[in-house]
Amino acid sequence: MIRSEETLNLLLDSIRRFVRERLVPNEDTVAENDQIPAALLQEMKDLGLFGMCLPEEYGGLGLTMEEEVLAAFELGQTSPAFRSAIGSNNGIGSTGIVIDGTSAQKEQYLPRLASGELIGSFCLTEPEAGSDAASLRTTAIRDGDHYVLNGTKRFITNAPEAGLFTVMARTDPAGKGADAISAFVVEAGTPGLSLGKIDRKMGQKGAHTCDVMFDQCRVPAANLIGEREGVGFKTAMKVLDKGRLHIAAVATGAAERMLADALRYATERRQFGQPIVEFELVQAMLADSRAEIYAARCMIVDAARRRDAGERVTLEASCAKMFATEMCGRVADRAVQIFGGAGYMAEYGIERFYRDVRLFRIYEGTTQIQQIVIAREMRRRFEG
Repeated sequence: MIRSEETLNLLLDSIRRFVRERLVPNEDTVAENDQIPAALLQEMKDLGLFGMCLPEEYGGLGLTMEEEVLAAFELGQTSPAFRSAIGSNNGIGSTGIVIDGTSAQKEQYLPRLASGELIGSFCLTEPEAGSDAASLRTTAIRDGDHYVLNGTKRFITNAPEAGLFTVMARTDPAGKGADAISAFVVEAGTPGLSLGKIDRKMGQKGAHTCDVMFDQCRVPAANLIGEREGVGFKTAMKVLDKGRLHIAAVATGAAERMLADALRYATERRQFGQPIVEFELVQAMLADSRAEIYAARCMIVDAARRRDAGERVTLEASCAKMFATEMCGRVADRAVQIFGGAGYMAEYGIERFYRDVRLFRIYEGTTQIQQIVIAREMRRRFEG
């Protein structure tokens, strides 16, 4: 749902210019230093990007799902590290509080997340619980007015910079299923919370992950999201529906960037006395990429509109995430192929995107998990 075409177009134009004029020229710097310059982060805060999707009453822009994916298409057309910096504040690092938090929790944390004062992070994955999220082992045992958390979370995005962690933990150690899992808000600096070393990754330099450890970490009972035990897994699944649409849109934006670069190169690069864009097999790779990007955009916008209309979109979000991220991988491969030997060289940038976008098919649920979710949802709808 688009609330105001004029307002949205102004926002998208601002993001588009910011990406083109400020972010793209700094891609190499971020990749070389594994760090986004502080000045750029401040500009992102000033533009309101850290609070794009947070409610207006808490200082955010309050974007609808449709508006959010349109913005994500634009943000995806540069290094994923820039989008990652603001992604958790607008998605998994805040959505649990937005959806299920108490009024006090929202008032305490959402304004600071919207301004970028706080960076949010989402702690679900563990060393032995990733795709099988319901099997997580981190525990949270009630002790008077506190819960005591113990466990380790792995590959946690933005954890090195985070001031706030949404943590999934088992409040009923004897419980086997998802109903024993609860969600907590844990502030950085809480005694018993510590961080591992920053992970060395294949790509996405400038976007940091690390382990988050809890050792007798005492968290006030008031920090239990919604002040209700046993609904944390349901909260996480609601968060992931939204996050999967967002990642699908970012992947599609990245595919559009890679295709634009490949088309430019094919137009300029000459072989056998003519631009390689004249060769039919190169044209086929360009055409296949454009058609798949168009299909992904249609899927994502349709699913976003359905979510805005109040529909349950678990199936549609998984379809969009699976198709868009796999499509992005195919476009990356074709782009490297069109560049030929130059595509393997760091100076042209395509090899960096080739590495960066590989992660899209893994986080927010692997492609294989999306297949399982889609099949499960199909059966559920069939059985009524």
